[in-house]
Amino acid sequence: MHIDILTLFPEMFKGVFNNSIMKRAQQNEQFTYNLVDFREYTENKHQKVDDYPYGGGAGMVLTPQPIFDAVNDIKTKKNTKPRIILMCPQGETFTQKKAEELAKEEHLIFISGHYEGYDERIRTHLVTDEISIGDYILTGGELGAMVVSDSVVRLLPDVLGNVESAIEDSFSTGLLEHPHYTRPADYKGLKVPEILLSGNHALIDKWRKKEALKRTLDRRPDLLETHELSKEESILLKEIKNERKN
Repeated sequence: MHIDILTLFPEMFKGVFNNSIMKRAQQNEQFTYNLVDFREYTENKHQKVDDYPYGGGAGMVLTPQPIFDAVNDIKTKKNTKPRIILMCPQGETFTQKKAEELAKEEHLIFISGHYEGYDERIRTHLVTDEISIGDYILTGGELGAMVVSDSVVRLLPDVLGNVESAIEDSFSTGLLEHPHYTRPADYKGLKVPEILLSGNHALIDKWRKKEALKRTLDRRPDLLETHELSKEESILLKEIKNERKN
């Protein structure tokens, strides 16, 4: 996968993209990225990339020309048909399902803007996706682009090393993930559940599924409304509810 990011502040990305899983993925040639300062594409003699909104109002709006030209230049050089993603609070809320969808692509372009917003022609004639990472406003789209990039890159083949890591993540199964424990088995009287020390993998698997259902029921019951329960999960969920009645 290759990722291009249009931004006015490319230096913001270097700490995130050059550390941890993202760095390792680059070293293993599983993904590459390029930071594009779209100010370099402006035809404005003062290097401006924004202007006052027609009709009046507060704030400044990003002009279409430098962003259109930057994207077209990238597409020409790469000779690809990328997904072009506008980071925007009006976009669809980012989910694990969307991350899995984007992880199948070979080329992504993120547009992260500042100021009051984008000229509407960018939204309607250039981008393929609009994504928001939540119902709140940030100074710019850079942090959102980092979040989405990290979420997508970790799903690429062999990036995590253990394929089960991504499959069992919260939301990947439709449920929140079960609790995890590690050594020591007894920490100041706080003990690891005996079942996890039993070596009985069938019972451990059942315990994990039940705990995932409990956690989802307690913290995100809305997920159960859309999750298609397996026969085993239906039985376990019924057990949980019956236990709580008694």
